[in-house]
Amino acid sequence: MGSDFGNIDAGAGRRVQIEFVSANPTGPMHLGNARGGAIGDVLASILKRAGYYVEKEFYINDAGNQIEKFGVSLEARYLQLFGKESEVPEEGYHGKDLIELMKEYTQEYGDSCLNMDSRERQVMLRKWALERNIDRMKKDLNAYGVQYDVWFRESTLHKSGEVADVINLFKKKGYTYESGGALWFKATDFGCNKDEVLVRANGIPTYFTSDIAYHRNKFIKRGFDTVIDIWGADHAGHVDRMKAAMRALGIDPGRLNVLIMQLVRLKMGGQFTRMSKRTGNMVTLRDLVDAVGKDAVRFLFNMRSADSQFEFDMDLAIKESNENPVFYVQYAHARICSILRNASSIDIKVPDLKDTDLSYLKKDEEYALLEKLASYPEEIGLAASRLEPYRITHYATDLASLFHSFYTECRVIGVDEQVMKARLLLIDSTRKVLANALGILGVNAPQKM
Repeated sequence: MGSDFGNIDAGAGRRVQIEFVSANPTGPMHLGNARGGAIGDVLASILKRAGYYVEKEFYINDAGNQIEKFGVSLEARYLQLFGKESEVPEEGYHGKDLIELMKEYTQEYGDSCLNMDSRERQVMLRKWALERNIDRMKKDLNAYGVQYDVWFRESTLHKSGEVADVINLFKKKGYTYESGGALWFKATDFGCNKDEVLVRANGIPTYFTSDIAYHRNKFIKRGFDTVIDIWGADHAGHVDRMKAAMRALGIDPGRLNVLIMQLVRLKMGGQFTRMSKRTGNMVTLRDLVDAVGKDAVRFLFNMRSADSQFEFDMDLAIKESNENPVFYVQYAHARICSILRNASSIDIKVPDLKDTDLSYLKKDEEYALLEKLASYPEEIGLAASRLEPYRITHYATDLASLFHSFYTECRVIGVDEQVMKARLLLIDSTRKVLANALGILGVNAPQKM
């Protein structure tokens, strides 16, 4: 089956949408986004292998309170460039990237915004900066090996009237009440321990309301059977109220799966680095990829389940030794390729199965490899059904370990011909499955190292 080995039909073509990363387009993507990107992209690949129709989506938060703060912060940096007295608000964005953005803007448009009304200026600068940041996000994610099927803008939900539709629908069904000038959703009627605000006293819908409209769009307008969201730990409290909103919409909340991703700590030179997007004190996704390569980043971020905290060790990620898991697995693949090249150099080729007597495989190391290879389709099924992409990383590591043990105990070239043929077929099969597993992880399977 070659590259198709491991594919199963558990999904039977059912439609799955997976939304991940979805960072605010107010600055560079950070380590948490890098982890979410690796987990989401690999999970999507697993689900495709398991027979599901999968769409990957990035939800662009281009509306709401954070975007307003972004505009105010940009305006302050813009005015400062022209010697005007202006301060970034305490709750604004203080990163140096905003200064660089405004330098780029002035190089292109000069002082064209200087004499505008403040509100008009903020809107103009914000619109330009959002598009510039979104374009950079796409380039950085592409360098990370992540390509989305859909980039969905929150603002379209407001323009299309879908946010207003949700509010009116809940009102019509009697799921709302007014208190303190705000409109509330009776979330307690659907299993939550408190009610939630849909529209603030100032008449502006909350982010929660936009998110309800967004999920209604996924399930009802676009017809996905299952929706998977990968959220950071700071969104854990959002899960129950979103499932309550699905019940209120008449959607089975079991069709919404939310993976909560715990925090990432960066370790360099044995020391942990603190990060903050607001202050600009951070290591970006692109910094990480440029420093250690996408293979190491994607592999290491899928070493553990999403709900476990993770320490990303920069020193380990670049180490070319068996201590580095991605090097260990890639080296197994390269080592097999080296054996096959050496065989080919003396006119020995991998035999056809029909010409090979596999009963010559008798050692424990050979049986262990055979059993592990045979379990690969089952591992795909388990990873898909449990939404556990780390299972494939562990599988690849285990398979590499079994091959390295085989390599130590079993010669391939220069033994009895029948034994040689059986072992050539075994290691070539191991090469194929290692390449398949690494392919799911979005990691290169090198022929030389």
